[in-house]
Amino acid sequence: MRRISTILLLCTFALLPALAAARDGDIDKVNGAVRVEAGQQAGDVSSVNGAVYVGDGATVREASTVNGAVELGDRTQATSVDTVNGSITLGEASKISGDVTAVNGSIRLARGAEVGGKLGNVNGAIVLKAAHVAGGLATVSGDITVGENSRVEGGILVDKQHGWFNFNSRKPVVVIGPHAVVQGTLEFRREVELKVSDSAQIGPVKGATVEKL
Repeated sequence: MRRISTILLLCTFALLPALAAARDGDIDKVNGAVRVEAGQQAGDVSSVNGAVYVGDGATVREASTVNGAVELGDRTQATSVDTVNGSITLGEASKISGDVTAVNGSIRLARGAEVGGKLGNVNGAIVLKAAHVAGGLATVSGDITVGENSRVEGGILVDKQHGWFNFNSRKPVVVIGPHAVVQGTLEFRREVELKVSDSAQIGPVKGATVEKL
């Protein structure tokens, strides 16, 4: 799920001195958290070993880290958000024009958050609270909650485990809450529990049986 070029770029930072750098508005660190204050603008914001924080109303291009969380405040804007080992949190009314991806970590969207691309991880919960994702949801071992009044286009995919990710036998739980809408196919390539509210609207289901909430 993660762009290989991004991983390679971040890993090369380990060859540089452990100092923050600013180039054309970019903020890069090897060790330590990176913070963009409320209302500010920045380019690519990244760390190798540290969290990335983007304050309320701030605008960045890519927000990314390898080992650490990425937290975007309310009304923030970015083109993409990603991490390898860490959670991702998008504040209320935040807008991401591209993808939001993690490998080992939860992804949570607050009320009114919007993602224009795909949203997915391998391990960790995915939770939408009255939020919108245009490019679909995907996971391998994580639970998915499409909360009340949330909307997803592009369907949902729970993929089977591959290679060294084949370690979690627990069945993921997928919940589609009241008045939520999921357009596109809900495809499950491993056993899951699929629970759908009577007032929700979903597309075709492949590989699972719907249970009523």
